[in-house]
Amino acid sequence: MIPKVTVIIPFYNCLYVQQAVESALAQTYPEIEVIVVDDGSTEHMDLLNPYVDRIRYIRKINGGTASALNAGIREAKGDYIAWLSSDDFYLPNKTARQMSFMLERGAWISSTNFNFVNDRNLVLMEAPNFSFTSNLELLDRLKRECPINGCTIMMKRQLLEHVGMFNEEIKYTQDYDMWCRVVLAGYEFHYLHDILLHYRYHPNMGTLKHKDALKREIGTLQAIYGDRLEQRRQVLLTGGWQP
Repeated sequence: MIPKVTVIIPFYNCLYVQQAVESALAQTYPEIEVIVVDDGSTEHMDLLNPYVDRIRYIRKINGGTASALNAGIREAKGDYIAWLSSDDFYLPNKTARQMSFMLERGAWISSTNFNFVNDRNLVLMEAPNFSFTSNLELLDRLKRECPINGCTIMMKRQLLEHVGMFNEEIKYTQDYDMWCRVVLAGYEFHYLHDILLHYRYHPNMGTLKHKDALKREIGTLQAIYGDRLEQRRQVLLTGGWQP
């Protein structure tokens, strides 16, 4: 029996949610469930009407992306968890290709390459600086930035039992916090260079709207994790422990 994958789509007033849902439902991988977590939306909910019999729909009061992801994870039936923002979309072979990649390596978590697209789905460019060649490089880069796009992630659900859920007190950089916790717990991140996601760059995206708050959160997390990431890197350099 092949593993089941749960794709969680946090949704809040997003005009593009229909494309995200369609891309998740169009995956070539056969064992997949799609959970849409409506984080207290007040508009565009009607875009989900054509899919109500093919998705699991959860509505909750507004609490932010981390709370929406956690709500989906608690309801997930999959052995693996994937996250798709409501303004992005998967390529059809994303789940199948990434699952094959992970099973070949015994990976617990992986990320992939992606393209930037605009509001009309035109490709702007291949993602720069979102790759890494080893966990040593990843540890070094995490001290300064986040070279991982959360919507390219696939991870074993079991991993969350070891490192905990997304931190709901972090409003915009809950992904950066999670990846730091994962590598500090000793888990190896695997990177697949295939482009399997289209990441939408548009004026209303949260990364632009909340740029200043996001920078403040990043600075706080760097202060929390910087020394520990370097200590972990030194452990790996000397052939230290793995989980």
